[in-house]
Amino acid sequence: MGLLRKTFCTGLLGVSASATCLAYLAAKNPVVAPLPASDPLWKSRLFYSRNPARNTPTSDVCIRRIPLSKIRPELLQKDGELAVEFCRGIWSGWGYAIQRMYLEFKWKGPETLQQLWSTEQLAESRYDKGTRITDHFEVVEKTASSITVRCGDSPRNQGPRPSDGLFVMTATVDKQRDEVELQLKSCLFPSSGSHTGPRGPMPAWMEELHQWYARIWCETASWKLMI
Repeated sequence: MGLLRKTFCTGLLGVSASATCLAYLAAKNPVVAPLPASDPLWKSRLFYSRNPARNTPTSDVCIRRIPLSKIRPELLQKDGELAVEFCRGIWSGWGYAIQRMYLEFKWKGPETLQQLWSTEQLAESRYDKGTRITDHFEVVEKTASSITVRCGDSPRNQGPRPSDGLFVMTATVDKQRDEVELQLKSCLFPSSGSHTGPRGPMPAWMEELHQWYARIWCETASWKLMI
């Protein structure tokens, strides 16, 4: 596993990301976009309360499957541990490292010191409701299988925003396939003003970049769950 991770990182950080590396990301972390009409997020209290104007969102879900035999055994002993560790892997992993450092440089100060900033804090938090992450994310719901954060602006801005949205991180055991399924679900929208039309707020090129970023988050976070 160590060699695989080293090869992946080397390829991804090269001057031009290799076709092999991108193919690996796409194969291991497929993205479904937009979210199906049957997805429970569309009927959730969170979506209705955060998007009262029903503005058209940009939505997708990135999926990563891992054989149960490769999962750290202690994460399977108690409900909720898989989801917490997946969340830890997203925020403390190197996939988020550059954005974390940028936000720390820009926003860390006396008024945000109570938030999670360091890699150690991000790797150890339980991500209970109300936890604030690098002045850009806030945990708004936590269940045994998922953790949902609000995104798009500082959590100090609790009102409607030009940029808003939800990330749902889910980890479940698929006993029929002897696998753990990880999902990183994105639903991004403006919660202030009115945005109509068939597409969400992101132009196509930005949506594609977002999906590759989600793949990187999902892949690097999955490493934290594995033996």
